[in-house]
Amino acid sequence: MIVEYTRYKITDERREQFLQAYEKAAEYLKYSPACLAYELSHRSEEPARYILRIESKSTDVHLKGFRGEVGFKPFFQLVQPFLYDLEEMQHYQLTEVVHRS
Repeated sequence: MIVEYTRYKITDERREQFLQAYEKAAEYLKYSPACLAYELSHRSEEPARYILRIESKSTDVHLKGFRGEVGFKPFFQLVQPFLYDLEEMQHYQLTEVVHRS
């Protein structure tokens, strides 16, 4: 499994617009066969920081699967205004060190 982490720094003035965009964009992730799970987290100690976490079967499935789907274009149009707020977008492979309850 692969996890994409996308870190954003969003100003107070853009926060509501950012959250509304991701509420709409999440629908495209939700119905994507390439996306196993996703979450958008907000850093409580530093309100401008957000992390989007997307789980996929592999980097190839994520990059070629989701980005090749018809839903990717409207998803990208929603989040594109925040590309300059992006601080990092990386793919990580999970290790065996994991626990879920």
